[in-house]
Order: sequence, then C-alpha cells, then structure tokens
Amino acid sequence: MTIEGKFTMATAIATVAVLTAAVSVRAGGDKIVFPADYAKGSVYMTLDRPENKQVREYYTSQAAIDAAKKGASLPSGTVITAVQYAAQLDAEGNPTKDSNGRFIKTNNILGYAVMEKQAGWGSEYPESKRNGEWEYQAFRADKTANPNANLESCFNCHKPQASNDFVYSYDNMKIAAR
Repeated sequence: MTIEGKFTMATAIATVAVLTAAVSVRAGGDKIVFPADYAKGSVYMTLDRPENKQVREYYTSQAAIDAAKKGASLPSGTVITAVQYAAQLDAEGNPTKDSNGRFIKTNNILGYAVMEKQAGWGSEYPESKRNGEWEYQAFRADKTANPNANLESCFNCHKPQASNDFVYSYDNMKIAAR
C-alpha cells in the first residue's frame, strides 16, 4: 500500500471513530427536554417517600395508561414525569399526614424525574445497560436539567423491570382511573 493509500485509510478510520464517539455522546439524558405539558396527563400514582420527606406524583398520558391496561408495551412517545414535592412537616420535623395516613404535600416542588420512550433510543447502549427505548433525565425545581443527577442509577434500577417495559409503576397504570 502506498503512503497516500495508508493516509486515506487512516483518515477513514479516524472519521469513523469520531462519528462513533459523537453518537455515543448523544446517548443519554440530553435527549429529553423538560415536559412542559406533563400536568395535562393523568396522575396515576402518588407515593410518600419517608427517607427524604417527599410526596411524589407520577404523570403520564392516557395512551400509556390504556396500553398498560391491555398489558401492552407503552407506546413510543410515552413520557413519565415524577414531580417531587416537599412534605408538610410538624414541629419535630416529621411529615404530617392526612386522615388517610398519607403525607400532606406542600406547593414546594423540589425537582422532577422524567423517563421518555422514543423509537430507536437506546441502540447506542450495550445490552447489559439498555432499557429498551427509554432514556432518563432529572430536572431541578427551575426545570433545568440537573447536571449532578446519576442517570446511570436509573438504568441499573429499571433494568430488572424488562417484563414491565422497564417501568416500576406499570401495574399502577393498569389500575389508574380514567
């Protein structure tokens, strides 16, 4: 092979490496923008979180709930948003509870956790990490992406839920009211 041929080959290999790296950088939470219309969806689950004195409300679309009720995979375009509220605290710093024993939420939103499913997403990941076509992102109260969020933990935590389309709250969607 001539020097020119070797140079051309090296250039081609370098170009492929750069493009591969660019695709790898694209994988991740940066694909998700804050879902400004999340509240137009349905609240299908509310959780009290004693470890951090929060109340979390989970929103998604009616289409996602309808798919879960049929036992089907959630449709491409599904967004699940968990809104994290501070719980109301008593004088000792413990969450106050309503007549049903549930934490009382304040209007103080602490942040948002979002998972979104889009066709083709996740193909950049090895099978050991991939969660179908889901990506994850955490947002601060001001709706900007939280650069300190450990999104890797989202993948690790949701991976065992493959039979439920990687969604822990899939069964809660099945029983959500219309």
